[in-house]
Amino acid sequence: MTAPGLPMTVPAEGLPGRVRIHEVGARDGLQNEKTAVPTEVKAEFVRRLADAGLTTIEATSFVHPRWVPQLADAEQLFPQVAGLPVDLPVLVPNERGLDRALALGARRVAVFASATESFAKANLNRTVDEALAMFEPVVSRAKAEQVHVRGYLSMCFGDPWEGPVPVPQVVRVCRALLDMGCDELSLGDTIGVATPGHVTSLLTALNGEGVPTEALGVHFHDTYGQALANTLAALRHGVTTVDASAGGLGGCPYAKSATGNLATEDLVWMLQGLGIDTGVDLGRLVATSVWMAEQLGRPSPSRTVRALSHQEQ
Repeated sequence: MTAPGLPMTVPAEGLPGRVRIHEVGARDGLQNEKTAVPTEVKAEFVRRLADAGLTTIEATSFVHPRWVPQLADAEQLFPQVAGLPVDLPVLVPNERGLDRALALGARRVAVFASATESFAKANLNRTVDEALAMFEPVVSRAKAEQVHVRGYLSMCFGDPWEGPVPVPQVVRVCRALLDMGCDELSLGDTIGVATPGHVTSLLTALNGEGVPTEALGVHFHDTYGQALANTLAALRHGVTTVDASAGGLGGCPYAKSATGNLATEDLVWMLQGLGIDTGVDLGRLVATSVWMAEQLGRPSPSRTVRALSHQEQ
């Protein structure tokens, strides 16, 4: 009999045995809050996520406070969590951001590119190629310091201004990010319009251009309720890195139609049911998201958090 709060495990063929969850709640989730979350609360959030078994927790972003005021405390936050036995990637938009991150001992950084001209203009005030040129010295310097570099690519499936994004357009920017030295790419469905066939098509096209599946992660939003279906399609293709946000926190401040990220708890529930190892303690993770929802003064949007926390009352 399955214990309350755990799904029955029924493995399916053709899926990986283990998935690494790239937890983005502390950065991508909290950057969208209308009011700044206290630094001590953010640090406790990261500690609780680590205690729940997450091994990759995106900690913060070294962007100019004018652009993302909610993460203006990066210098104060990072030293509070740097000693945790987990990977703590941070977002760096340019060389100045990289300088700040390296000064604090960050060993994993990420740059944030766009597959579309409209979003590159809205988010970075540059064309796609100008943004890539800006990232090149960042990636080069990071690699010279033996720092792991992740390349985020937003608007891989649809753009609020341009509509559906042609697969070859996405492949070109992915190839450019890998060629400049990125270790890993995260394919972002920023406005949540992807469907499973589209996901498989993009992954197949990337493989055809020499981009290995093991270098790819996926980052789905649940705007149309497709995030888990899209994740399953990616898993069937062999992807083993999935981005998710504890409690379903976050959206995208520059794309107003974007709703929250895939909730980590919803992802873990599905993966546990499939017998896929994540190393995550679902009960501890749910408790963490309930605690964070209390700090933010509103209930978690995660269906699994709501179901299990209600079950425990």
